[in-house]
Amino acid sequence: MNSDQIVTVSKNQIHRVINAQYKDPFRVLGIHPRKVGGQSCVAIRTFQPRTYGVEVIDLSQNGLVIPMNKLHKGGFYELVTFDHNTVFPYMLRLRDKNGATYDIHDPYRFKPVITELDQHLIGKGKNYLFYEKMGAHIIELEGIQGTLFAVWAPNARRVSVVGPFNNWNGRRHAMRMHGTSGIWELFIPGLDVGEIYKYEIITPWGSRKFKADPFGMRSELSPRTASVISNPDKYSWNDDEWMERRRESNPHTKPMSIYEVHLGGWRRDWEALKEAKEAGDEDEEGFLNYRELAHSLADYVEEMGFTHIELLPTMEHPFYGSWGYQVTGYFAPTCRYGEPWDFKYFVDYMHSRGIGVILDWVPAHFPKDHHSLGKFDGTALFEHADPRKGKHMDWGTLIFNYGRHEVRNFLISNAIYWLDRYHIDGLRVDAVASMLYLDYSRQPGQWVPNRYGGRENLEAIHFIKSLNEVVEKFAPGAMMIAEESTSWPSVSRPTYLGGLGFKFKWNMGWMHDMLKYMSNDPIYRKYHHNKITFSMVYAYSENFILPLSHDEVVHMKGSLINKMPGDLWQKAANLRLLYGYMWGHPGKKLLFMGSEFGQFKEFNHDESIEWYLLKWPSHRGIQRWVRDLNNLMTSEPAMYELDHKQQGFQWMDCNDTVNSVITFIRRGKNPEDMLLFICNFTPVTRRDYQVGVPLPGFWKEVLNSDADIYWGSNMGNDGGCWTNPWSHHGQPHSLKVTTPPLSVTVLKRFQ
Repeated sequence: MNSDQIVTVSKNQIHRVINAQYKDPFRVLGIHPRKVGGQSCVAIRTFQPRTYGVEVIDLSQNGLVIPMNKLHKGGFYELVTFDHNTVFPYMLRLRDKNGATYDIHDPYRFKPVITELDQHLIGKGKNYLFYEKMGAHIIELEGIQGTLFAVWAPNARRVSVVGPFNNWNGRRHAMRMHGTSGIWELFIPGLDVGEIYKYEIITPWGSRKFKADPFGMRSELSPRTASVISNPDKYSWNDDEWMERRRESNPHTKPMSIYEVHLGGWRRDWEALKEAKEAGDEDEEGFLNYRELAHSLADYVEEMGFTHIELLPTMEHPFYGSWGYQVTGYFAPTCRYGEPWDFKYFVDYMHSRGIGVILDWVPAHFPKDHHSLGKFDGTALFEHADPRKGKHMDWGTLIFNYGRHEVRNFLISNAIYWLDRYHIDGLRVDAVASMLYLDYSRQPGQWVPNRYGGRENLEAIHFIKSLNEVVEKFAPGAMMIAEESTSWPSVSRPTYLGGLGFKFKWNMGWMHDMLKYMSNDPIYRKYHHNKITFSMVYAYSENFILPLSHDEVVHMKGSLINKMPGDLWQKAANLRLLYGYMWGHPGKKLLFMGSEFGQFKEFNHDESIEWYLLKWPSHRGIQRWVRDLNNLMTSEPAMYELDHKQQGFQWMDCNDTVNSVITFIRRGKNPEDMLLFICNFTPVTRRDYQVGVPLPGFWKEVLNSDADIYWGSNMGNDGGCWTNPWSHHGQPHSLKVTTPPLSVTVLKRFQ
């Protein structure tokens, strides 16, 4: 029988391959054992447009070359051979119009990698290492290195991998869909790190979309939007001891002072930027890369005594002005500052310097960019179809559909990805309140009640609880932190006690009350005294972090120092007073970059913070005060051991509204380990101010925000005070102290 004359494929099949109309092109393409006229044979088929001949290289017969028959002018070829009756290894040799040839491995000869179990777990929302299967991964299959692509697009007619390697032709590398799972897969031999790609998706209505990879581990630099094949796992970590300590630690009993940072706005290479502008390079932004930032930022954070940094979202985001909060590449560190392995070096180096790394994470919404998640396969896949559920009213973004197993799986696996693969120590979850309430920022008629008629988003609640339970299992010791601005109960309590399962919650109430209070002229503060004391009514209802974040120094709100009343001296004194009370108040601390030295301008992502202000003693004083508060916090157990327990705090007097003075004690596990805080919120020096204390002896003045080293008036207590034997404030002993104007004084008892 003459195999050159045998055709084992129909014209309809050829037509469907050429037009990429198969959900499983492997049914036609690749290698297939067949029977022809009762004889066993093997048929090999390939679609290679714009070629002028294709040959099969039989690797089982020492590279025997066999021409293929061209069955369609569009580039469909077939070879039927009776020399084999089972699958055998082969390559394809392609010839172009100039007669040049090049050899390739046929993507359609490889067996699938994603198993039925994988599909089942993903479909049920139980594969929390989703990222190990999905996206683009450099692997070796049957001894051949290449890239395995996998994407979820259940409603697509066809999905293809496209890029420069196939001239962006979606007919060349059509993927196969696994059953009804919606997962499409293709292994492309030879593709390596650095290749750019997208998915070409044919929607149910026949329109064409080009989408970036939802699981892509690297993206092109904006405004380009393709994904880039990457291999971040090639980085070798050096922080085993850190990670082991993290697994065993309890963050509630450790000191925590967080420096919130926007990497592009912290510091820039102005010399490089100047040279680029002079050379006419308008694209140069002067960004430091992750490795440069690691060293300079670690030096500064260590000098200032912060224990952690919190990065505004570093996941890929095309719109730089979103500060990272409109994420398009959930699995990709932004390439503005370097490669994925450079970011791993950044985290590793921070750990080597004893600094924890927290990332802002945005599971509440995503942008409408055409290349991103919105209408991914032509349908509302990641989001809700109903705009009453799927559109975010404040930001013009889309809301995740937490009721879909695959969407929950996507988000939970993304959280694990950063905590596991990038050794991130915690995720601050953005906009939790907008997730919890169906009527968030909506008027009547703009939202859909839950099945019980309520406003609670039951699907989001289930997602949040599942998220925190999975993180606890897969990344023990990692911190999940909620930015939640309402009175939702038990946000930072375990799920088995009815809570949402976060480790910490931002104390937005304290922040709003304190900034409102501090903005008042001191003469009026006595009428608003409850704003500085009310937070202690609920201080132990959650595990709180006290935030003075980027949100308070943007959108015409003014910088922190400019919120303070008075002239420059009073503004600086008020700001030191605010920080002193903040550090003395129960709860962990968070301060946005620039605020630690009293930056005057609002945050501007196009500029670095105002480092030049440190030429002036007013700003150096604020900076030194913050550093000394951090050092006090890390050196004194009374500042952190019982931070989230009521026995760690005691008012001495919270009712002196006339003088606008409050006094309180912080305690450690040792009952005699205590610090006394005296906060004077007026510009009046109060001499012989009587304060009750529980124990006798000498109380040393360990900090005074009015000291001249902080640019204060240098009023104080000559190093400390001895107790008097008469009682006051319900205490058996008392001190007579000088409380400087607009100041915080901290005294420690010594026997």
